[in-house]
Amino acid sequence: MAAEGTGGKTLEERVRLIEDRLAIYNLIASHPPSADTGAGEFVASVWTEDGVFDRGAEFPRPTGRVAIAGGSSNPEHHRAIEQGIAHFAGLPYVRVTGDTAIAISYLQILVPDRVGPVFEVPNHGSSRGFHVHRVSANRWEFVRTAEGWKIRRRMLRPLDGTPPARDILRGAFEPSTSGASD
Repeated sequence: MAAEGTGGKTLEERVRLIEDRLAIYNLIASHPPSADTGAGEFVASVWTEDGVFDRGAEFPRPTGRVAIAGGSSNPEHHRAIEQGIAHFAGLPYVRVTGDTAIAISYLQILVPDRVGPVFEVPNHGSSRGFHVHRVSANRWEFVRTAEGWKIRRRMLRPLDGTPPARDILRGAFEPSTSGASD
């Protein structure tokens, strides 16, 4: 029996939707720690075999979980880790439609400021702070597999005033393609 105000969904359907969203939130939340530690094996485990990671024209576009995970072992990526890179994700908007889902989110890349003035924060020590290197809009596409939710495609575009990032962000307002979830 469906409760009022729930779009006609049964309790089981509503619980499954909550569980699906939590699983997707956890996938997105795992990205910063995996990127900042070079956890290639973990990265490979969360992508589909034919996944695509599209960071725009200025970056390589790895296809397939092995190639995507390979970015974690890239010497340049490890140099960034050694310099203190920090990926900082915003809470995503998630829309689940059956066995597929999309998420729209922000990602900041922070790096320690090595040249700025030292300042002190009471009870937190002193630091030169961090520099915001980049802020991007993300579109994540997921598919439900026998092993759980996996990333099928991820597209990032820098928030630099050009249309591509705004186009991604507008995805949070697109109507669902079916009434299956949301």
